[in-house]
Amino acid sequence: MLSINEIKAKIAQGEGISIEFKTATESLPRNVFESICAFLNRKGGHVFLGVKNNGKIEGIRAESIPDILQTLANDMNNTQIMMPPAFVESEVFDIDGKKIICIYVPESHQAHSHKGIYYDRNNEGDFKLTTHHLISGLYLRKQDVYSENKVFPLLTIEDFVTEDFDYVRNIVSVFDKKHLWISMSNEEILRSAKMYLRDEQTGNSGYTLAAALVFGKPETIARVCPQYKTDALCRKVDVLRYDDRDTVDCNLLQAYDRLMSFVRKHTPDRFYIEGDVRLSIRDIIFREMITNMLIHREFYSYFRATLTIYKDTVVTENGSIPYVMGRITPENLKPHTKNPTIFAFFKQLHWVEDLGSGVRNMYKYCPIYVKGATPIIEEDDIFKITIRYDEEKPDVMQDVPTYEKVLALLRENPKITAYDLMAELKMSERGVRKILTKLVESNTIERQGSRKDGIWIILNNV
Repeated sequence: MLSINEIKAKIAQGEGISIEFKTATESLPRNVFESICAFLNRKGGHVFLGVKNNGKIEGIRAESIPDILQTLANDMNNTQIMMPPAFVESEVFDIDGKKIICIYVPESHQAHSHKGIYYDRNNEGDFKLTTHHLISGLYLRKQDVYSENKVFPLLTIEDFVTEDFDYVRNIVSVFDKKHLWISMSNEEILRSAKMYLRDEQTGNSGYTLAAALVFGKPETIARVCPQYKTDALCRKVDVLRYDDRDTVDCNLLQAYDRLMSFVRKHTPDRFYIEGDVRLSIRDIIFREMITNMLIHREFYSYFRATLTIYKDTVVTENGSIPYVMGRITPENLKPHTKNPTIFAFFKQLHWVEDLGSGVRNMYKYCPIYVKGATPIIEEDDIFKITIRYDEEKPDVMQDVPTYEKVLALLRENPKITAYDLMAELKMSERGVRKILTKLVESNTIERQGSRKDGIWIILNNV
């Protein structure tokens, strides 16, 4: 259990997703079981009896404590009160001359109800799960297997898009001419990717949900996972409805291209040189955003995944089984995958990198895409990412080939003058100086020395 100092620190934090206060001067408050049920169903937590909602320690009468502890133990084992029964730890503490009871509730691997009602927990407190979808989501969180591995014995190779297997072979061959998938049949690729499994409970073998999601025809996916869809919306002008929309119900291979095309259509790009390589900042950032939404979501969630482009932000939301709660940063990042089979497959295509790299890449490149901006990544039952872009003040360099020509000339001759560039590019002095100014402002180049005798330095750490 906790020490006195740890208890004081938790009480000082106030009530939240894992802390609850209850007054209990003489008896056990009956609503304590709602909080215990909610903690069991979420991530566990501590209930402090004898503490007011505002954190003031009120205390419990010493002679009432034995009855409170006995009632708590009895009712936690009473199926009329808690179903299924659960074990909690309780301990009495004396803080500044007042006695309180600390109840530690662990996270349960089962779904619990109190008097037939399921409860869950958020930062606002306990809440009832009143719909079938909410209760289904609770059971989905408590399952001890990945939903991507669900076996569908009636699926056949005809349920998949044949051309997508050739598409995969072409991609892997770019990175590895000897990749095993190149010479494999379609069925062998699926087995190699662990998308053909045996269900140990039923004994049936077959293609999995992962196989259907990656390679399936739309009608195949609609049969095995009817809630799977992604809505891509542009709401720059008409924020109540939309300016443009694409309902993406194709498999993940095709969905990636569709969603990237939608983003490219409605957001600006940014010119950026890293070392000697020109990069599309937009593609780097939104590749991470889109692959996260496609690969790390809970596909059996009834929450419709969305990608929405507003006037200055892009927001993705998708159903999730949270591993941690709250905002994710590189400092508190705890990499994990919700669909390891699908993740491993797309890693073979080089569409994703190591776990956690997506968050780090977004934090690295978002401040370059929009000066000083950082992504907002929030994990809860709904996983949400918000990325800023700046359409009103674009930093786009429209004539990218011209900029590359300037950089090539600067590499070849760091002492080259603006007048030499004018002659080489057949441009006006104003046009050349505008390009040089842009390259300096974007931290791509810098000038060392005087205008007459100085040299141009191409920065490799921009």
